[in-house]
Amino acid sequence: MTTEPSKAPPLYPKTHLLAASGIAALLSLALLVFPSSDVEAKRTSLSLDLETPAEQLTQDQDASDVQQATNAPVESPFAQIESSPEDTQQAAQSQPAPAATPAKNPQHREVIVSKGDTLSTLFEKVGLPATSVTEVLASDKQAKQFTQLKRGQKLEFELTPDGQLSNLHTNLSDLESITLTKGAKGFAFNRITTKPVMRSAYVHGVINSSLSQSAARAGLSHSMTMDMANVFGYDIDFAQDIRQGDEFDVIYEQKVANGKVVGTGNILSARFTNRGKTYTAVRYTNKQGNTSYYTADGNSMRKAFIRTPVDFARISSRFSMGRKHPILNKIRAHKGVDYAAPRGTPIKAAGDGKVLLAGRRGGYGNTVIIQHGNTYRTLYGHMQGFAKGVTTGGTVKQGQVIGYIGTTGLSTGPHLHYEFQVNGVHVDPLGQKLPMADPIAKAERARFMQQSQPLMARMDQERSTLLASAKR
Repeated sequence: MTTEPSKAPPLYPKTHLLAASGIAALLSLALLVFPSSDVEAKRTSLSLDLETPAEQLTQDQDASDVQQATNAPVESPFAQIESSPEDTQQAAQSQPAPAATPAKNPQHREVIVSKGDTLSTLFEKVGLPATSVTEVLASDKQAKQFTQLKRGQKLEFELTPDGQLSNLHTNLSDLESITLTKGAKGFAFNRITTKPVMRSAYVHGVINSSLSQSAARAGLSHSMTMDMANVFGYDIDFAQDIRQGDEFDVIYEQKVANGKVVGTGNILSARFTNRGKTYTAVRYTNKQGNTSYYTADGNSMRKAFIRTPVDFARISSRFSMGRKHPILNKIRAHKGVDYAAPRGTPIKAAGDGKVLLAGRRGGYGNTVIIQHGNTYRTLYGHMQGFAKGVTTGGTVKQGQVIGYIGTTGLSTGPHLHYEFQVNGVHVDPLGQKLPMADPIAKAERARFMQQSQPLMARMDQERSTLLASAKR
């Protein structure tokens, strides 16, 4: 077995070895002559940059990616290490000086009303004496409106150079403001009212809980939701008919002032799909100035009676000829429908009519009975109280509030007992077919269709746009 001779280390020329020894000597001398603080300072600075938060590291990586994609120069995250003090000084000199923040007008003061504030305390906050309040309130009868303060309200004061009040201003609402301005004869009161611009808006909603919650989620206010329920209240019982998956579309008026929505107006058109059946409604004012809602083809939405006299209530007991009475504990016909709702919930008249009774009636407690023409009569029992103006012998209009949910009489909890009679015979109000009102007059049909068709087309277009967006 033969063994390969071991390789000897490479031989370097003698001149190279002497040069290397010289360089090492120079480095050793430099470490002895120069202090180590500069080296240590750079190490510390580098360590701080390496501890940069993850967010900054991500931004730096993004900057690197941008540089690779665009070939544009991107500043290094370690620029402070690479640049010299001279470079930093030159860069600072080349940067324009920041613009000075304009000083606020020393004569202008603003205060926000807090709990317990009065006009006197607000005057004190801006350095005005109590005598100024007396002078302001005595200047004009309407100046007392400045004392009707609300928490969060802002008052703006303009003072003279010697600290006297020259102008006082506040907004009462998005549409109304009041001002007091000092003149030669004292303070002059001025009220400014902004007239909103009306525009139409569209919302779409799907019911997955209650109507009120789904409508609010879609962007409808509570009052607009109630209006929608009233429009469709002749055909849909919102106490028992609403189902998950029902849908609605509404085009309504918005009030806009200074680019801000400050209120809502009327429902112009609406569509409600309940349990697979779709109902439409269009608002129309005829040539005589009478306004009502009609179906898209011109039939009246209004009927002689609304379907339910309490909005969003729960049916706790139905019409039955053999129900066991919860208090008397015996079989007794229940000739009406009970709507359970919180105490104080408004009760509406089902139709126009004359009030035969607004008072106590045995086990019904506080009761209202209304005669509607010669054929129909409705009864409302267990009321907490009666609405203002509802008295025996008076008249009421359909939808008018006549009283409030209560527990008077033989009642185990707050609810409305509602009865419906036809020619003196009790019938089930939930199953009774309601008589229709008159459709659009022939002479106005063409004018009505000119309004109805564009509104229906817009709802179709808006719905299609929503569906297309949802599929993306």
